[in-house]
Amino acid sequence: MTLSIGDTAPDFLQESTLGPLSFHSWLGDDWGLLFSHPADYTPVCTTELGETARLMPDFARRGVKVAALSVDPVDSHKDWIHDINDTQAVRVLFPIIADPDRKVAALYGMIHPNASTAATVRSVFFIDPDKKIRATITYPASTGRNFAEILRVIDSLQLTDCHPVATPVNWQNGGECVIVPSLKDPEALRQAFPAGYRELRPYLRWAPQPKP
Repeated sequence: MTLSIGDTAPDFLQESTLGPLSFHSWLGDDWGLLFSHPADYTPVCTTELGETARLMPDFARRGVKVAALSVDPVDSHKDWIHDINDTQAVRVLFPIIADPDRKVAALYGMIHPNASTAATVRSVFFIDPDKKIRATITYPASTGRNFAEILRVIDSLQLTDCHPVATPVNWQNGGECVIVPSLKDPEALRQAFPAGYRELRPYLRWAPQPKP
């Protein structure tokens, strides 16, 4: 199955380290981040789940729930958590979903046969409160994810949902934004950007990042 931006994130009921997890019910009205890792007891995955645990306050401030997944069984996940906590100096409190039947992996297209027919690649799905997939990132098993970029994408999605802006190349939270080309009415521009904006071209207008 191939999922695209704007598709509804498939619902599922699966065992996790926190017990049975009904995905849509668990998300509730929050944003969600669902990411897969190739296997338990692997070095890159251990560092990634450690970093996820470290960043949980950052995800919470953004109203984002986080769940990891691999095709290993739940007992393996629970045992592995001890290693993650010990080696990464964290406490893993978010759910790690067990997918030994590869049900979720199939629903989300997390297994790429040209990479592996058995293990999930490093997929990331950004899911909004309406259960829509808003962005995806896919890495090979050999490349650990950049969690600063994951947070940056969340910040961009949440900002651009609320204001008539887009985030330019290498944008960081707090930096200048570009005004969407569809906004042309002078009064609407004044209301949206009371501090003013810079127009380099009619389609390229820079403005301070709007306040929440």
